[in-house]
Amino acid sequence: MKPLDALGNLLGKEVLVRLKNGMEISGKLKAFDIHINLVLDDAGIKENDVEKKFQTLFLRGDMILYIS
Repeated sequence: MKPLDALGNLLGKEVLVRLKNGMEISGKLKAFDIHINLVLDDAGIKENDVEKKFQTLFLRGDMILYIS
């Protein structure tokens, strides 16, 4: 299995994404490309006990540490 195949198996499922700046974002994986740019639906970011919600969120691949 290749890394992009693993991401393809996660389409439509809830994922947790950790960014280089320490933020963690959860949401439903809607789309991705070969640069690991991600589009998340119903995304949420938790910062300092405050949760921010986004209908659709684009994450740039070079900022991502891991996807779980």
